[in-house]
Amino acid sequence: MNAPPQILCIGSVLWDVVGRSASHMRQGSDVPGRITRLPGGVAMNIAMTLARFGMRPTLLTAIGRDAEGDELIAACARMGMDVDHLYRSDDLPTDRYMAVEGANGLIAAIADAHSLEAAGAKILHPLRGGALGGTDAPFSGPVAVDGNLTQSLLEEIARDPAFSKADLRVAPASPGKAERLLPFVNHGRGTIYVNLEEAGILCQTSFARSDEAAQALLARGAARVLVTNGGALASEVSQGQSPISQMPPDVLVTRVTGAGDTFMAAHIAAECTGADRETAMSRALHAAAAYVSGETPL
Repeated sequence: MNAPPQILCIGSVLWDVVGRSASHMRQGSDVPGRITRLPGGVAMNIAMTLARFGMRPTLLTAIGRDAEGDELIAACARMGMDVDHLYRSDDLPTDRYMAVEGANGLIAAIADAHSLEAAGAKILHPLRGGALGGTDAPFSGPVAVDGNLTQSLLEEIARDPAFSKADLRVAPASPGKAERLLPFVNHGRGTIYVNLEEAGILCQTSFARSDEAAQALLARGAARVLVTNGGALASEVSQGQSPISQMPPDVLVTRVTGAGDTFMAAHIAAECTGADRETAMSRALHAAAAYVSGETPL
């Protein structure tokens, strides 16, 4: 009999194609650097970090029945992830993400998650009367959800009885998709992980500090929020608990793509091992700092 999964990761699992240069860049820059192709996507990045912390993530996503999909699934399995419950489409290609990063941070990125969006609720079948649970016996562990899902599907998850006992942890895929998290704010469900810009989008304003942003999201109905702000103060607020804020370690930034996912995964892993809120926040900030500095391998 197979052991139950420790955590579900629902969302984008795709190929990341990232060009990185040590030079400062602007629009039209043509500079030397390195181009890599690695497994990525919000759900994948979270799962990889969870696996590094000794957890066993189960992936719920859509992957094409193409050569790139076969290669991606094999890579996930080698990293210790459960790939038995993926939705594989016969007519949709495996998704991709492309980014360019310079010494001054992310220059531009394009996320092609159209196959995941087209698959929709089909990826949730294992949780709706499938191998992982159902309405009568909902999954009761932690579930990481990424904002590459459509807003209508995120709305379903926020109120679906199949998730009634789940410890939902939710993050946007990018600032451009931050508004998709509104169902979790409106329904007061789960823990929301956002950066300062994304918090501003959800609140239709802008903030100077993470603690202000976190409190504003709480006032709009969110149950629990963690707001990061690069190398500045990060904050957490929860209904009925005192807010906490911490500064991340000061490190030299060598990459940024995936930093927020690393923070979220490290925070989940810490809490799953019994860490209190202060300790979990500290571990997450240190893990993200190690990642952006290049200390954590890709």
